[in-house]
Amino acid sequence: MSLGQVGAEAQAEREARAKKEEKRLLKLFKAVDETKKKAVLGLIQRAAFMRVLLEDLEEDINVFGVTERFQQGDQEPYDRERPSSKIYNQTNGSYQKLMKQLTDLLPEAEEKEEGDPFESF
Repeated sequence: MSLGQVGAEAQAEREARAKKEEKRLLKLFKAVDETKKKAVLGLIQRAAFMRVLLEDLEEDINVFGVTERFQQGDQEPYDRERPSSKIYNQTNGSYQKLMKQLTDLLPEAEEKEEGDPFESF
């Protein structure tokens, strides 16, 4: 199997995982009116992509760690943040902001009129 085939299979697997996450998120928006749902479809697709990316980066970080030994020229070697770790942190922040935007668009859960459940306890 060539390297291109392995890359294509990995890409197809990531796309399948992103589609699965997209479907999961769309289910959450089932009760939202169609106009709003159409408006957030792009956000949902981005969120699904980011979640898959974050999962892959987490796996990389679990295997290789957050830092790596680095040396340039005659400099003393030092530990630096791995690029995967840096990308993970940036993407995670963006993902959290995006998910906040999406959850703010969901209809609020209806309050039960029974009052505080701890009061009846």
